[in-house]
Order: sequence, then C-alpha cells, then structure tokens
Amino acid sequence: MDLFDSAPALGEGAPLAFRMRPRHLDDYVGQQALVGPGKPLKQMAESQTVRSMILWGPPGVGKTTLAELLARASGAQLEQLSAVMAGVKEIRAVVERARQIKTQTLLFLDEIHRLNKSQQDALLPHVESGLVTLIGATTENPSFEVNSALLSRTRVYVLKSLTDDELIDVMRQALEDSERGLGRRAIETAPGVLEALARAAAGDARRALGLLETACDFTQREGEREVLYKEALWDVIGHQSSAFDKQGDAYYDLLSAIHKSIRSSRPDAALLYMARFIQGGGDPLDVVRRLCAIASEDVGNADPRALPLVIAAWDAYLRLGDYEGQRAIAHAAIHLAVAPKSNRIERAWKAAQSFVKSQPQVDVPNYLRNAPTKLMEELGHGDGYRYAHSEPDGYPAGDAHDCWPAELPKARFFEPSPFGQEKRFAEIMAWRAAKDEEANQAPGSA
Repeated sequence: MDLFDSAPALGEGAPLAFRMRPRHLDDYVGQQALVGPGKPLKQMAESQTVRSMILWGPPGVGKTTLAELLARASGAQLEQLSAVMAGVKEIRAVVERARQIKTQTLLFLDEIHRLNKSQQDALLPHVESGLVTLIGATTENPSFEVNSALLSRTRVYVLKSLTDDELIDVMRQALEDSERGLGRRAIETAPGVLEALARAAAGDARRALGLLETACDFTQREGEREVLYKEALWDVIGHQSSAFDKQGDAYYDLLSAIHKSIRSSRPDAALLYMARFIQGGGDPLDVVRRLCAIASEDVGNADPRALPLVIAAWDAYLRLGDYEGQRAIAHAAIHLAVAPKSNRIERAWKAAQSFVKSQPQVDVPNYLRNAPTKLMEELGHGDGYRYAHSEPDGYPAGDAHDCWPAELPKARFFEPSPFGQEKRFAEIMAWRAAKDEEANQAPGSA
C-alpha cells in the first residue's frame, strides 16, 4: 500500500503528523544540504537511481519520509522493516520478493543499529549484488553500530534537527492544508503560539505536529473563527522536557559539550549543557565524574584547589540530595571554567607511561630502597639516602641524589605552564635546578 495515497482515506482518524507527510521531495521541509537543488538525494530522485545509504539523525527529522519519497520518485518497490522486530527470516523474505520483480527494491530498515551481526551478514551479499538497495535509518552513530563491511557499501547522510523556523513552516502547512491538515477549521494562532510549540518540539517535526494537534483541542470559538491563544499551551507543554536516550549519542554529546566548554573557559555554555543534560534525564553524578577528570586533565596544578573542590561538590550532592546538590555541582563547574588551564599533568603522565614502555627495566637505586630487615641493610638498601627535611632549604641538591635510575637516560616529563599556580611551580623548579648545578660543581661532588 502507498502510504501517501492512504493518508487522505484515513481522514481525521490518523495522526496529523502522518497525514501531513510530504508527497513530493519539493514539499519536504529541512535538510536542504541533502534535498536542495543539486544535492545528493535530490539528484537521486531526479535520475531515478537510488544508491544504498544510511540516514543518521535524531527522531522526527523525516528519515522514513525521505525513504518513501525516494521510492516514489524512482518508481521502486519499497519494503519497510524495523530492526526491533525483524530477524534473518524477515530479511530473507524481502530478498525473495525482490528476486521475483523487475523493478528496483528499496529496503527501508528502521533502527538499523539494532541488527545483530548475523542479521547484518544475511543482508550484506544482497546489498553488495544490488538486488536490494538499502536505506537504513538510525539515531546512533553508525560507525559504532553497523559492521564495517555493510558500512563500506553504503553512504552515510547526516540529518539535522529542524530549526524553529522550519518547524513553524511545517505547522503552518498543517494549519492551511484543508485536505490533510487543519485548514477546514480556519484556526488562527495568537502571536508567539507557533514559536512556543517549536521550542517545545526541540527540532522534531513529528512532535511539533503532535503538540499542535493537541493544542488545537483548546481553541476558543470567536464568531466564525477558532483562535489558539498562548495561555492554552500550558496544559500541552507546560511541564514537558525534552528527554533523550541515556545510552545514545545525545547523552555523550552533551557530556562532551560540558567538558569542552569548561576547557574553553566558557562557564555560561557549560551551565547551558549541564542544565539540558540534567533536565533531559541525565544523571548529575555523571557530570560530577566528568568534572573530576577535568580538574586534573584541563586545570591541573594551574589551580590545585580545583580537584578538592570537585570532590567536595560530589560529597555535597550525596549529602544534600538532588535539588540542592545540583547547585554544588554548578559551583564546581563554574570554578573549573573560570580557573587558569593547564594540561601539563596529562602530558607528563602520558610521557612517563610512554617512557616506561620503551624502558621496561627500571631498577630502583639502592639509596631509595626500603630496608626493613638486617639483611637488606647489609645489602646496602637505604645507604646514602639524604633526608630532605634535614637538608639546607629542605632540598637534597645535586645529581647524585636526583632519585633517577643511573642506567636510564634522563628525561623530564613535567613542564609547568606559565598560568596560575604552575607559574610559581616553574619558579620553584628553576631555583632547585640552580641549586643542583651549584652542588654538582662543588668540590667532591663527583
């Protein structure tokens, strides 16, 4: 059955979002980088030659509709499966039907990321031979979820969330369309109504039309017209928040945005993404764990207070509970964003790890070794160790006591930055280096 032709027959009983699906690619709103003049999907439709592809994007941006429009434009037979319900048996049935017809078969496979390896392997040879043209749809990063063999035989197209202006266009079409939409009711919208619905829909056209359809149950009759006022929207969107899949890309994209905003010293942006993350259902403790990593990775010793402050915020959240505890996490995030930045701890640690991999044999000098028994004392463990607190200036100067294994080439891992407290560290380290040089040149130092 052609879903486009069936929509009018369903009348008012079908959801508005279903009834308003575009019938032609020119009616499609959004994704102009793909469907605009001269763009890839537009060219496929015009040439009536569709290639295997994966459409990657958030819900409600029109992945299913694009597949239907490409099938209609190319005259191909469209088969639709959901990877949630379909298995190898259903895929083989599609392949068998494809063998029996002369026209191109497009297989639209929704949530393709949910196919297991055996299901993907069953599909692969038929996509490779061209018997079936695959249009996969996914909200997850296909490079992680689709096996490389199948991925190499498809082109990935990224679909973006619709802008507020695009969502408003979609809703206006529905209000004006008297055949499939709400045009017969001649509904007028008060200023700000469509803008509020677009914001609540958060880039999802299907959600925008669903909210509009529900909101139109609250219009006021004024003579011959119906008017939808902004006050009526409270019952529709008043308490709605835009949630996301906690195992999906959006979850980790927001954590990444928090981290990079703090690294870039942008406290307002960090708070924006934190609020979006938590309001979408994210665990605040995932934020504070990320802050803990940032404290060492991106702030480091430029502000040694950063790490204990984050630990204190973590503890405060657990003691105060969620509502008040979120403020403690915001407190720590703002401090990290404003603090001077240094990645010298990260660089020093990676350099040390790399050095040890290249020098697996590291013998501890005798003077640094532990000597808890008489035998170990007799073997010279601890001999020559200089107790720093008994040294002038509290520092055992000179290369003879640099704690470095004698057989290893010297290396320096930690180079302080010129920012924050590390600037003072650099001054202290330079002073100690001068003391070493002085001790090395003293008579009998060798």
